[in-house]
Amino acid sequence: MALIRRAGLAVRVGMMRFADQMRIERFDPETDPARVRDCFEVFRAAESADDPEGPPMSRRVFEGWLRTGWIGDPRETWFVSAADDTVAGWYLLELPARDNPRLASVFPGVRPDRRRQGYGTALLRHAAGRALADGRSLLASFAWEQSAGEKFARSIGATPGIAQLRRALDLDALPAGRLGELRAAAEQASAGYSLIFWTWPTPEKYLDQVAAINRALADAPRDPSWEPSAWDAERVRDFDRRIQLQGVRAYTVAARHDATGELAGLTQVEIAAESPGWAFQGLTAVLRAHRGHRLGLLLKVAMLDWLAEAEPGIQRIETGNADGNRHMIAINEALGYRLLGQPARGWELPVADVLQGVPGSQS
Repeated sequence: MALIRRAGLAVRVGMMRFADQMRIERFDPETDPARVRDCFEVFRAAESADDPEGPPMSRRVFEGWLRTGWIGDPRETWFVSAADDTVAGWYLLELPARDNPRLASVFPGVRPDRRRQGYGTALLRHAAGRALADGRSLLASFAWEQSAGEKFARSIGATPGIAQLRRALDLDALPAGRLGELRAAAEQASAGYSLIFWTWPTPEKYLDQVAAINRALADAPRDPSWEPSAWDAERVRDFDRRIQLQGVRAYTVAARHDATGELAGLTQVEIAAESPGWAFQGLTAVLRAHRGHRLGLLLKVAMLDWLAEAEPGIQRIETGNADGNRHMIAINEALGYRLLGQPARGWELPVADVLQGVPGSQS
């Protein structure tokens, strides 16, 4: 074990033991499928308890998340064993390399029947030690409202962030003619733009423009401690690698400005092979210079038309928006999206506070 001292704090990292009843060890999700399976079982049990209305994440998507994340940030994966050698919990630690240098995102999970036995606290302190070793000063995570995770976050004095509202569109419940009405209104406002379509991967000629559209999210509501993600062509390639690794089918509809040939906006939807009946809304964004032409609505209607032909088995589409993103929420509600389950909320806690000992009950 290594002993790290910084800013007057001392924490042991590496393999850690707590009261000789649990141990925390690192594992490599690329070479240790047994540990991935164990952690997935913990994740699914916790997900069923904390988010029973949401669509379940598949094993392959989970494994891809552990291996490469959503946009390729460096990461560590750890698990905690109980005295009987069963896996009681785990965590993923993301350490952004292109942006947010003071932040470390931690995603811990504890099996429901092992909660309130100190595993969550042990995992959090261990993650704080790893974050400190990488020069990070702030831990960030999220939890569903009214869940055990939210109660734990409040008990340790974490600061709440913006609520993320989740909605689902029931395709079978769309009124006849509704999409046609919305399409006509959007097309009238978006004269001078054309639609283009592609499936994975992103065409090479569009990499830089897709990165620019991702950067357009910089003005979307977010917690003040978070910097906008630094998107470039390589990060778009990282996105495409994640799609391949997870075995996801990805669809993109983009709006092109006819006068300049510039991509003005796009929307993306993903479908996991092991989540039958569900599709998952990814990015929808429009460059600031092209806003005001109802392109967001046009893109989403075009995507629904395409999916009806290409993916007839899809019954529901899940999406999420920050509570303050009124424009996109209005588009989703016009399409017929309705609230799904409890909102999620980000939580933040200084690394130093964790290492000095967090108050509250054990988790």
